[in-house]
Amino acid sequence: MSFLRDLGAKLFGSQGTSTPQNQMVLADGVSGSELYSILTGTTTPGMAVSERTALQTSAVYASVALVGGAVASLPFHFYKRTESGRERYDSDLRCLFNESPSAAWTSASAWHYTMQSLLLRGDSIWTIERASRYDPRPVGFVPHHPDSVTVWRDSDGTNRYQVTYFGEVKTYHQDDVLHFTGLGFNGVRSLSPIQYALRNAAGTSVAADAYSGQFFKGGARPDHAIEVPQDVRMTPEQRALLSSTWGKQRDGYVNEGKTPVLTGGMKVVPLTLNSQDAQLLETRQFGVEEIARIFGVPPHMIGKTDAATSWGSGIEQMSIGFVRYTLRRHLDMIQQEINRKLFPRGKMFYGEFNTDALLDGDSKAQAEYFAKALGGPGTQGWMTTNEVRKLKNLPPIAGGDELIKAGAPAPAQQGQA
Repeated sequence: MSFLRDLGAKLFGSQGTSTPQNQMVLADGVSGSELYSILTGTTTPGMAVSERTALQTSAVYASVALVGGAVASLPFHFYKRTESGRERYDSDLRCLFNESPSAAWTSASAWHYTMQSLLLRGDSIWTIERASRYDPRPVGFVPHHPDSVTVWRDSDGTNRYQVTYFGEVKTYHQDDVLHFTGLGFNGVRSLSPIQYALRNAAGTSVAADAYSGQFFKGGARPDHAIEVPQDVRMTPEQRALLSSTWGKQRDGYVNEGKTPVLTGGMKVVPLTLNSQDAQLLETRQFGVEEIARIFGVPPHMIGKTDAATSWGSGIEQMSIGFVRYTLRRHLDMIQQEINRKLFPRGKMFYGEFNTDALLDGDSKAQAEYFAKALGGPGTQGWMTTNEVRKLKNLPPIAGGDELIKAGAPAPAQQGQA
């Protein structure tokens, strides 16, 4: 393998120029990347980690699925600014972000894929499909894997995106791309969690899982030796014969559920500790916490329930904490990129995720929220009855468009579904 190391050092020993072709090579082989590590033999402790091997770790898979599923479940609404605040706007883009961005994608699958790319690779890139050369209306969006996209800064200060899609290579101006970024974005690319935070944590978890599999594959039995009395002298041939014979007999006894019997004063001596004493289980548990910390996911939400959460109790409090501290950083970035690319600056239209949908699973919390939103004696309402009914997919009712003012009794509604 030394020739591969030499080749890697020669190929990637310098940064080169910033042409698209060189950028494509550097994106795959700069120092610190997966390809560079393979070619030069420089790996971190644990096991080499790629996007595929990371997802084979249950904690990584669960974290990505949790965040991706949460984002995919949120409706993306469009609004129009008014003198009194805002009102819902039925944009042509609604179907693209909430149902299907293009022929090959549903919106849920696109958001799942977007969050997987963001959480593991640091970037997610969608190209914008326009109606025609003369009609710039967006009519579709196509998500791309970040490794299939080369990004560079052009001489005019704008970014160019070279996308390889099913063997076809196209170059896009930044105005025709939705580039969702992560931590460490430098104007061109974000830091890759696989290359930084996840390399050690996921690598150790993958190694622990592999060792655990081998351990339990052997029936979770410790390694052992046969101890013979001190007065017995055995030749190398006799020791080899005893080892071979004992191995066959032990397997036969175990498979038949019988207990082997040793003669001549011999006894079996364990050489290693069991999995609990060797802290294998503790290592795997710590790996779950470490990975959850990297993704900003509460461990109890990916199945680790032996520790209490500091976010309060109940579905409502956990949902609020998850949205506030984990989802919000991703949602704000996605919303800002969509709005700056699809709507002119300073105009009246914009889009945002409706995080209220995360309360749908808790009827009690939702009822309390809507009761406060509607208002009543001593409380000023901020939602009308018909606005609440619309959120629950119920038809409007007569007299349901009036806000309840503080001090006024709640009116009795007629004809509710």
